[in-house]
Amino acid sequence: MTEQYVWGLHEVDERQIAIVGGKGAHLGALTRIDGIRVPPGFCVTTDAFRRIMAEAPSIDDRLDQLSRLKPDDREAIRALSAEIRRTIEGTALPDEVAAGISRALAQVGEGAAYAVRSSATAEDLPTASFAGQQDTYLNVIGTAAILRHVSRCWASLFTERAVIYRLRNGIDQGSVQMAVVVQKMVFPQASGVLFTADPVTSNRKIASVEASFGLGEALVSGLVNADAYKVRNGVIVDRAIATKRLAVHALPAGGTTEQAIDPARQEQPALTDAQVVRLVELGRRIEAHFGHPQDIEWCLVDDDLQIVQSRPITTLFPVPEIGDGENHVFISVGHQQMMTDPMKPLGLSMWQLTAMAPMYAAGGRLFVDATRALASPSSRAGLLEMAGRSDPLVRDALETVIDRGDFIPSLPDPTPAAPRAGGAPAPIETDPAIVTDLIERSQASLADLRRDIATTSGPALFDFLLAAFQEHKRLLGDPRSMQAIMAGMEATWWLNEQLQAWLGEKNAADTLTLSAPNNVTSEMGLALLDVADVIRPHAEVVAFLQKVEDEGFLDELATLPGGREARDVIRAFLDRYGMRCVGEIDITRPRWSERPSTLVPVILDNVRNFEPGARERRFDQGRREAERKEQDVLERLRALPDGEQKADETKRMIRRVRTFIGYREYPKYAIISRYFVYKQALLAEAERLVRANVLRESEDIFYLTFQELHDVVRTHRADDQLIDRRRNAFRSYHALTPPRVLTSEGEGITGAYRRDDVPAGALVGLPVSGGVVEGRARVVLDLADADLEPGDILVTAYTDPSWSPLFVAIAGLVTEVGGLMTHGAVIAREYGLPSVVGVERATRLIRDGQRIRVHGTDGHVEILD
Repeated sequence: MTEQYVWGLHEVDERQIAIVGGKGAHLGALTRIDGIRVPPGFCVTTDAFRRIMAEAPSIDDRLDQLSRLKPDDREAIRALSAEIRRTIEGTALPDEVAAGISRALAQVGEGAAYAVRSSATAEDLPTASFAGQQDTYLNVIGTAAILRHVSRCWASLFTERAVIYRLRNGIDQGSVQMAVVVQKMVFPQASGVLFTADPVTSNRKIASVEASFGLGEALVSGLVNADAYKVRNGVIVDRAIATKRLAVHALPAGGTTEQAIDPARQEQPALTDAQVVRLVELGRRIEAHFGHPQDIEWCLVDDDLQIVQSRPITTLFPVPEIGDGENHVFISVGHQQMMTDPMKPLGLSMWQLTAMAPMYAAGGRLFVDATRALASPSSRAGLLEMAGRSDPLVRDALETVIDRGDFIPSLPDPTPAAPRAGGAPAPIETDPAIVTDLIERSQASLADLRRDIATTSGPALFDFLLAAFQEHKRLLGDPRSMQAIMAGMEATWWLNEQLQAWLGEKNAADTLTLSAPNNVTSEMGLALLDVADVIRPHAEVVAFLQKVEDEGFLDELATLPGGREARDVIRAFLDRYGMRCVGEIDITRPRWSERPSTLVPVILDNVRNFEPGARERRFDQGRREAERKEQDVLERLRALPDGEQKADETKRMIRRVRTFIGYREYPKYAIISRYFVYKQALLAEAERLVRANVLRESEDIFYLTFQELHDVVRTHRADDQLIDRRRNAFRSYHALTPPRVLTSEGEGITGAYRRDDVPAGALVGLPVSGGVVEGRARVVLDLADADLEPGDILVTAYTDPSWSPLFVAIAGLVTEVGGLMTHGAVIAREYGLPSVVGVERATRLIRDGQRIRVHGTDGHVEILD
């Protein structure tokens, strides 16, 4: 049955990826698009690959060995993958496969030259690109040579780089199949690459063309600089003509060679302007067919543009879908919430249902649409002021869009009777009882939620939760709560601005807010010091905790001397703080109560690094420093003209900031406490669905939205394929970096610090907690991997409240994401840690173990070695 081994390109399209691989399927689809020319050819199918793998000796055992290796075990991967390649190339093609290829060659042209290209089934997908992972052979002539190169393509599935790529991306080594595309060679005057979205800015409206003389291998392999064009709406908006000294051409007997280009032609364009525009028009047609921006390889033969490959551009961050055709500007929610990792669908939809503003999902992240706020002068000023105080990079990015002049529509200011968007809430008296009352009301609401949800299940649970979300938003939007939060923030800004103006003091509020009361996040970090105090005297408990590997360790503790007390103190901590975890805004993330082993390394660090009673000493020390700073500031103010008045104003503002700044952390704690109640109820429903054989496992619900889960509970029917697609998409989102600001054209705008006061070579960021500290950098990407010593400086991507237990053991903090009033900044000030946040690519530019100096007052980081 030779038909199953060879299919013509004209017989396949993107639905046959499992048969002809991504490259073959896309080429087949291209042949069906009106006006697109594709060189003729055929595909050797994955059935042929499976046949050869079945006949290759001992291949399954070697694949099993390969799957068990770690990505960094390079020597073992190199040796084993080379052995697999030799085995595949040394296995004779079955007669039926060879005969099928020979017949296809006779139809296309037996004596012609061909390109023989690998086409893997996990290649050229919208969520994953394997570009360059397998091999391509050009200008192959003769049946015997083509058969030999088909075997080489199959073997190239197991190159070292392809194996490592799959290991790093969690792709089973045996699950990827290999087809081969055999395509008639074209011998072009010019060739190159077309991106239907700008690969640098991600702007979907701008196409990028690269062109050089001869075959495209010169460009792809980096031998030559290419001519580069940017095209928008059919007009070339930017061009750079390169000096092209080399070209790759085909040899008559097969293979390719590099040839020097005549000096008179080296600076001539490889394409005319008309050809560039026509190429982009073809690219737009291809993009429309596939529904994704494309990375297209093309050739020019006698003014005829031919397409030899098209694959999705997988590095672009997706654009939130609004669908009105208007321009929009989106701000990243993750950069405000200190969680820029992707969220699962249930997490996204739960945050959308409980947030105070409409939010749009893209790439596993959430965004708010700032277009309307930016359109009128007064609301724009309020948004830019708030953004500038919180994260200057967001403000600069927004101003970049505004300065273009024509992207955002202009709207008149609202009438005077209307409230100003983003306006400050009404003033509030400085009364500690306000904070106490807000906390008590929140706790009472949580108790009601826990009581009432316990008796609710099935479809009724979802109606109950929708009502609970309204209470959730009522608490979040309580005007009194908003007034308390703003009072603390505005008092901080007032102190910093006035004391710098009057005394030349930078960031004086950092010290004045040390050990402020009612800060539930800083209290949590200090509470783990008390846990360490209980555990420290019991050597067997400490030794046991050093070997913990599973989540049942708390019950095992009770059998050890001192273990009962250790278990009880950990459980008491979890009763209060166990709803927290890294990335806690995503309800699907495992909480500390669900995975208490996460806390063990931090507890052991505290046992090792601190003496008994450290909690009380740390808090008292901060309080005394704040008192001393207050006395010092007031004395110096009184010596100034109008000093008594300045001192009285400052004293009132210090009292105000210490009354309210701690409460800044409480609403998030209340939200996450409610989230854990919601999650437990939904997981209970999931367990019932698993027992009823509706779901395969309870965590399948994480890949459904809230409404989809409601439908599954109501109908007892689940779409396993949808869940699997969502799981794969979520995995792919980890490779995407969300921009702070994103336009509806797909352009991600990072923003820049417009400063000239930073030493050469220093990394610039936002100063959020004053002081200067020098120490060893510990680059930590996962809280569970933290191994900190006193005096270390923590360098990480972001810190949400769950990271605060680490803050008690470090001397400084550097993060890639953050703002003046985000959680990490507030806690750093509470603990008196010099901190700089918003340092772009800090975890890549600073190496673990390097000595660095953090200038928390001036906002930069020096790398000292």
